[in-house]
Amino acid sequence: MQVTELEISGLKVIKHAVYADSRGYFFECFHRERFSAAGIPDQFFQDNISKSKKGTVRGLHYQVGEFAQGKLCQVLQGKVLDVAVDIRFGSPTFGKYVAVELSAENASMLWIPPGFAHGFSVMSEEAVFYYKCTARYSKPDERAILFSDPDLGIDWQVEHPLVSDKDKEATPFSQIQKDFIL
Repeated sequence: MQVTELEISGLKVIKHAVYADSRGYFFECFHRERFSAAGIPDQFFQDNISKSKKGTVRGLHYQVGEFAQGKLCQVLQGKVLDVAVDIRFGSPTFGKYVAVELSAENASMLWIPPGFAHGFSVMSEEAVFYYKCTARYSKPDERAILFSDPDLGIDWQVEHPLVSDKDKEATPFSQIQKDFIL
């Protein structure tokens, strides 16, 4: 397992050692002690899976308060562009984002700690996206930032995004509350 710190503090890409032969492949996608040693929590509350078709954009989502979530993200089938936006007021990278390609082929994961909004776009015909969360889902503590906000300028790498009504009506970045302060 190789862990790479990204240009925004707290974000990490995990590249697994994949053992492949004529039968297929094997890799450990989570090992509590190794992840803990790399500064990634070793306790998760729930795991989620979504299946989406090409051009889908999901996000930018986050939760606040005691239900703020860290997410350990991985793609089981297909390819996505995974995006994390720094929403920590006082951070030198506040409002900046990182985009990482995750795919079944590259066997990489993205660690996103609390204090980031998260979303992804599907670049393959379909994708199965898997993520572990450090806190449970709480509807009253759920927030979303408009995925197409020009202040963020995210290139989702899709021509005609398929987006839920909820995500189309999300809060502009300039109007988010100071839920995360450094």
